[in-house]
Amino acid sequence: MLDPVLLSAISDLEFVARVTVDGALSGLHRSPFHGYSAEFSQYRHYRSGDDLKYVDWKLFARTDRIYTKQFRETTNVRMQIALDASASMAYRSEGGASKLEYARLLGAALTHLVAGQGDATGLTVYDDQIRAYLASRPGRSHLRAVLAQLANTEARGMTASAAALRRAIDLLRSRGVLVLLSDLLEDEDSVDAELRRGTRMGHDVSVFHVLTPDELEWRWGNDLELEDSETGRRVLSASVAGPEYQRRVEAFIDRWRTRCTNAGIEYVLARTDAAPAHTLREYLLQRGHGALR
Repeated sequence: MLDPVLLSAISDLEFVARVTVDGALSGLHRSPFHGYSAEFSQYRHYRSGDDLKYVDWKLFARTDRIYTKQFRETTNVRMQIALDASASMAYRSEGGASKLEYARLLGAALTHLVAGQGDATGLTVYDDQIRAYLASRPGRSHLRAVLAQLANTEARGMTASAAALRRAIDLLRSRGVLVLLSDLLEDEDSVDAELRRGTRMGHDVSVFHVLTPDELEWRWGNDLELEDSETGRRVLSASVAGPEYQRRVEAFIDRWRTRCTNAGIEYVLARTDAAPAHTLREYLLQRGHGALR
């Protein structure tokens, strides 16, 4: 469970990813990822101990006999990570990792986790346009290419997540896993619409909402001049703004958590002061004891 600042300072991202994954999987006895797509194969009579979620209750209503569905795995996991590398992701709390550094650690760990099982991983890096795109492929050489792209990505530019998500979703030609790593500081409705479109197309969608402690908690007692890192716009803020700021931040997070829950999307609040292995572990446990369904 190594500190994110220490991990982000290590140049060997493959080593960092392995350490993070090992920490996240400690004590989990099930494979965190397994074959993703399944195709109906046949019915068979229910046997004691069969999982009831595979019982065809409509067939039972017609025949008065209990049958379970059997499926044949048709594809492996195909993951595409969408990484927000806009200027706002460069922000860091004092002495902490930046949002982009933390997102890179999570992206590297997820990539290592999936590629280690022989499954396909890919990466979309964007700001207000797609800066880099690596299609989802298996193999060690492709893993290293994804990790190299993550390591060399810097934060700059404006944000346009919706357009990047649209492209990433369209390029996932078969059902796959889409993971968004972003601070979500932009037009919420357009991003939400693309995430929901991904779920309607059959993709398994997850959102890591990356925020610093400074953004989550008002820590200043004096008046401030604040500058938007993407637009350069400046505003003055009085110290008495703290309670109102806190209320708005909590509403912002609750809004995204509710949007995702309602759409069947996994939502993870990723604090940059939390060990990446802890964040990854909580994500896997949230999905059902370490299994990506």
